[in-house]
Amino acid sequence: MFSFANDYSEGAHPEILKKLTETNTLQTPGYGEDCFTASAGDRIREACSCPDADVYFLAGGTQTNAVILSVMLRPYEGVLCASTGHIAVHEAGAVEYTGHKVLPLPSEQGKVDAAVLENWLRSFFDDPTYTHMVIPGMVYLSQPTELGTLYSWKELQAIHTVCQAYRLRLYVDGARLITALSSPDNDVSLHHLCEVCDAFYIGGTKAGTFFGEAVVFPSHGEPEHFATMVKQHGAMMAKGRILGIQFDTLFTGDLYRRIGKHTIETAFRLRAIFHDHGIPFSCETSTNQQFVILNTRQAQVLEQSFRFERWEVLDDDRSVYRFVTSWATTEESLKALDSALEGLV
Repeated sequence: MFSFANDYSEGAHPEILKKLTETNTLQTPGYGEDCFTASAGDRIREACSCPDADVYFLAGGTQTNAVILSVMLRPYEGVLCASTGHIAVHEAGAVEYTGHKVLPLPSEQGKVDAAVLENWLRSFFDDPTYTHMVIPGMVYLSQPTELGTLYSWKELQAIHTVCQAYRLRLYVDGARLITALSSPDNDVSLHHLCEVCDAFYIGGTKAGTFFGEAVVFPSHGEPEHFATMVKQHGAMMAKGRILGIQFDTLFTGDLYRRIGKHTIETAFRLRAIFHDHGIPFSCETSTNQQFVILNTRQAQVLEQSFRFERWEVLDDDRSVYRFVTSWATTEESLKALDSALEGLV
């Protein structure tokens, strides 16, 4: 059985596993106050070309989103996001559980348009009763989006301009950011994110670590007493050095680039296989999530040898299915898929 279900089915990249094993018996201070975590922060600041950034490490994406939003939003504020955004669809109301409402916006292929955002905000504040409503305090984006699409640098700048005009903070979920950075269609760098974001995170869970996300606050922008609030949310690991070692290794040399490159190359090979066999796509993406349309018989045949996720039901016989590649996707699995599709269409 080959898995294209997600990009975190496996454990950790061998180089990360090797470093964890080599350092296993070392005794270090807890709670991220160790030399590995300090080094990881320095490497990320260097990769971002942002020497004044504050960097923190948390365990998972949902935890990171919930902590960041609950800490950065005022008690009466909510967060704007695409209607397909992860916090609005696939996080079980984690943000609402902290007391902050998610405010969905119309989106196109997973993306929020700056003009749509501005029109929504203008309409909101033109309403004389807006003081009785949840006040928008932040815009949440993800790069890439939940549908695998990418924001361009021009699009991010336009959204940032709207946020500045309405005094909203801008936060980018980077669960698959390393994959986005490797896409040939991407023109957004880590430094670009430092220019426009109040906070963003670099995903490790979906990029070859066992777990972990690196939160970046550009230019010493961390909220006051942030570490204390992370602890208050139950999100501070006593063995914080495990997060530090993983990200220190990920950003040593070009490992994060190599992981992203392999993930994208196998995604493009996957896309080409479906194209070659005449399988239609629900939307074209240049990242590691590929969304294809299969009928019931095709899906049932493929499910005998492959794991993948049904994303959306289109009608009685057709659905959209998501296939995802990762650092561990093999040529063997791609060849097996190619063979399975022979004569299936």
